[in-house]
Amino acid sequence: MPDLWTPGAAGPLDHFVERLERQVRQVAEKAGIDRAYVEVELADGSRFAIDSISADPGFGFVTLWPHPDDDREAPAALVVPLGSIRRIEIDRVDEKDHPFGFTLSSP
Repeated sequence: MPDLWTPGAAGPLDHFVERLERQVRQVAEKAGIDRAYVEVELADGSRFAIDSISADPGFGFVTLWPHPDDDREAPAALVVPLGSIRRIEIDRVDEKDHPFGFTLSSP
């Protein structure tokens, strides 16, 4: 059963978030921009442009902080099991299409 998920089965989420932010930082540096655009796709197919990600509350869950979107109503925050994240896209910010970038924590 590939979709089976057990709470607490994920590894250290702080390390995951740190490494993801490192990837985001590298994309931004290579592109010569301050902030990269990050979009997360969940297992149900929903996609969210996120401002940041947090390792809280832990126990296999992370918190995604989406940007508000004029075209659809995004929740203020999404607490999801790490295993429900199917894809993370990191790209340069196109101010016309994506006026929001990803906020990195302090290095």
